[in-house]
Amino acid sequence: MRILETPLKDCYVIEPTVFEDERGYFYEKFNEKKFEESTGLNGHFVQDNISKSSYGVLRGLHLQKGEHAQAKLVSCLEGKVLDVAVDLRPDSPTFGKWYSIELTAENKLQLYVPRGFGHGFSVLSKTAVFSYKCDNFYNKESEGGVLWSDSDLNIDWQLPKEDVILSEKDMIMPRFSMKNF
Repeated sequence: MRILETPLKDCYVIEPTVFEDERGYFYEKFNEKKFEESTGLNGHFVQDNISKSSYGVLRGLHLQKGEHAQAKLVSCLEGKVLDVAVDLRPDSPTFGKWYSIELTAENKLQLYVPRGFGHGFSVLSKTAVFSYKCDNFYNKESEGGVLWSDSDLNIDWQLPKEDVILSEKDMIMPRFSMKNF
């Protein structure tokens, strides 16, 4: 397992070592000890979530605020997504910057998204099954986020706008300039 830095502070790509033969494959998806030794960050997760979505679905940009903030370790178990992390920590040197990566069932990459980041993904394949490991429990009252199409962020979701499918909640998220995340 390799842990690779991204341009965003505290945000990492995890690339597993895959052992493959005629029977199939095996890989260690996550190792808390290796993660903590490499990054200095807590890698203890308490909640696992799975979502399934069809082409064009865009989920985000979401975060949990305050004492219910969550770090996430995300991966795509089936299909292909464009995963996006946005640093929303005002004191961070990478505040307001975003990073994207294609996560696929084939490449088995994962993205570690730290607390204080907005997170979202767009589905680029016919369907996708997406996994989220979270280091804190979900709390509805602590939901926050930023509008997916915010012009200040100018994120390329790799989807034509007419193909984007959003929830009602994601259509009305605040703009980045409001700093209400």
